[in-house]
Amino acid sequence: GFVAIGNESLQRVDEDLYHNIQKNNPGFHSTLDDYLQYAPGAAVYILNATGIKGRHNFRDRTFIYLLSNVFTLAFTRSVKKITKVPRPDTGAPNSFPSGHTTFAFSSAYFLHQEYKHRSHWYGVAGYSVATATGLLRMLNNRHWFKDVVAGAGFGILSGQLAYLLYPKIKKWLFKEKTPGMAAVF
Repeated sequence: GFVAIGNESLQRVDEDLYHNIQKNNPGFHSTLDDYLQYAPGAAVYILNATGIKGRHNFRDRTFIYLLSNVFTLAFTRSVKKITKVPRPDTGAPNSFPSGHTTFAFSSAYFLHQEYKHRSHWYGVAGYSVATATGLLRMLNNRHWFKDVVAGAGFGILSGQLAYLLYPKIKKWLFKEKTPGMAAVF
């Protein structure tokens, strides 16, 4: 995503993909992406409520998810202010990276980490929903491909940071000893 900002060849690929999508899907509009971005995160709580236990208890998973969302918000807002990439539809200087895609991939990472011990299909489902969110952002003429790719990366990074830092935060916040989290990666 970042490389495409200053690279003329990748910029052309991004523009060609944009024009192809718009040509083949004129007038496409959906609000599904506004909701899908949160679906993998919501799935963690729904699965737990139905008795399919995840890796962490309610308190820990909630702190991890909130921490991941804080990182997601910090990354997207700061990078948008720095890069000022215009949106394809309005030209507003806040296209890069896609916030919807960042939240979707952060949520997918959360679902994957909480349920990978049960089945890899939970992660497949979460990342499929996150990918659909990114595709819908392009179909809705709201983002360039580079925005979506960067959003996916920032989302996964946000999730990884949350899982990496939470044991230290938990120890400090709740004065508890936590087992190592090396298995996260």
